[in-house]
Amino acid sequence: MPPKSKKRDRSGTSKTAEPAAKSVKKELDDSTEQPTVESSTTGRRSAAKSSREDKGNKEAYSFWLMKSEPDSRIENGVDMKFGVEDLKAQQNQTACWDGVRNYQARNFMRDMKVGQLAFFYHSNCKEPGIAAVVKIVKESYIDHTQFNKKDPHYDPRSSKQNPKWFMVDVQFVRKMKRFISLAEMKKYHQEHKTKEGPLKNMALFTRARLSIQPLTKEEFDFVLSLEDQKSV
Repeated sequence: MPPKSKKRDRSGTSKTAEPAAKSVKKELDDSTEQPTVESSTTGRRSAAKSSREDKGNKEAYSFWLMKSEPDSRIENGVDMKFGVEDLKAQQNQTACWDGVRNYQARNFMRDMKVGQLAFFYHSNCKEPGIAAVVKIVKESYIDHTQFNKKDPHYDPRSSKQNPKWFMVDVQFVRKMKRFISLAEMKKYHQEHKTKEGPLKNMALFTRARLSIQPLTKEEFDFVLSLEDQKSV
């Protein structure tokens, strides 16, 4: 099912006044994976969750990496495809980032603030990597898909009185000047581990299964700088 032209409110009812569109995305990390953007230096398990999971994240982050699938894959009769071009096709090039079903990833979304930037990462495809930059335009609110029995992300343990899952809205900013592949970033990660470079602890490699990942300012700036260089 392609993204709908209407976004749903928290109760799951159709809400035409909202500019964003419902976007169906696969959460890869289940507990069992337009302004001009310049370098900031210048200018999306078990029922028992630990208390640590509910406390959020101690370190404050301002940049993010959000994974979504650019290729069609049917799950429970629903096409999980949602790539950069799908986001661009939405009204105001904005969509809700629903379907996250990992507590740590959910907590990271709770930390997101309006105006913060994120890399749109194409995952579960032939060549995974960073395709675009998006920005957070609406902070954490209830993910309605957890209540929909027909949705692949339905969670029978969650209730409207005690919802478990939340989402944010993101808006397309621009495509990367060139696609930054996972393979390329991995080469820098390996190199930086020995040379104390900015990607030495990048969550893409240390917490690879998370579909919502925090980035430090240094990590974000370094990856952004790669688009002006030749691929290694």
